[in-house]
Amino acid sequence: MIAFLTGTFLATPVWMWLVFIAVVALLLVLDLGVLHREAREIEVRESLLLSAVYIGLGLAFGFWVWWSFDNLKPEGIGLAGAEAATLYWTGFIVEKTLAMDNVFVIAMIFTYFAVPRIYQHRVLFWGILGVIVLRAVMIGLGATIVAQFAWVLYLFAAFLIFTGIKMWVMADAKPDIASNPLLRFMRRRFNVTEALHGEKFWVRQPHPVTGKATWFMTPLFLALVLVEVADVIFAVDSVPAIFAITTDPFIVYTSNIFAILGLRALYFALAAMVHRFHYLKYALSVLLVFIGSKIFVADLVFPETGKFPPALSLSITFAILAAGIAWSLWKTRGAAAAR
Repeated sequence: MIAFLTGTFLATPVWMWLVFIAVVALLLVLDLGVLHREAREIEVRESLLLSAVYIGLGLAFGFWVWWSFDNLKPEGIGLAGAEAATLYWTGFIVEKTLAMDNVFVIAMIFTYFAVPRIYQHRVLFWGILGVIVLRAVMIGLGATIVAQFAWVLYLFAAFLIFTGIKMWVMADAKPDIASNPLLRFMRRRFNVTEALHGEKFWVRQPHPVTGKATWFMTPLFLALVLVEVADVIFAVDSVPAIFAITTDPFIVYTSNIFAILGLRALYFALAAMVHRFHYLKYALSVLLVFIGSKIFVADLVFPETGKFPPALSLSITFAILAAGIAWSLWKTRGAAAAR
């Protein structure tokens, strides 16, 4: 048992992975089993408080990464503590901001299905569980591919630049939920109720043709499916983004999950003021182009290391996002007053 715990998985001691998994499991149990055992509406004030707690925990984990990489990882394996923590914080900030962009799509999904606020937390909770598994699979595959073929990072970088430009051009475009091919397929192939049935994803009721008791999907389940699909689509951007920052699997996965964990809490605050962050997508597009460009310019600008300095990367990332948020809040100040 001791040999297993002190062994390594993806260049990181197994016990460090287990500590991280235990922390995530504890947070999920407290969230659903204690704080939100009963379905209820989450007010903006509570949402902001929970978001601050999750963000604080995410940032604090970076200090644990710093300490553990310096003191607990096998000699010669991985990064130095300060560099690891800086890369973690950069990844956390980038993933948290990309997750904010995902909030806008989730809000549209809930609006389309007319999901009351009292049931939205249930969808988001189970959606997050799916995200944790899906991101683990995608990051695991990405880490394996990058380890075998280092040149794949340049493909990721080019894709990020392309995505950033596309995001800028299509910043004002809104997704058409009703025309979603998956949604139309599910409604055509499966039994779906017209109305919600509380917080249930599935209900058993008489079939309108045969009269036999049959399982029906509810619109709440359709909303959950679209939320999961939306995250897969966003992961196509976010996973290459974090690999362009660092290829250390532990930092990649932990920064991803800590950024996503607080998404449920953050959603209820952001959903009430989505209009205030209309211009954030422009900052995100610039950020994606910057992250992608680092891979190509690192060898030229920093030939001695071949890497973009983590501290400089974190500073530029923070500056881009801070400027984007400030500009968005300033440009939409009239809209806020009108509301």
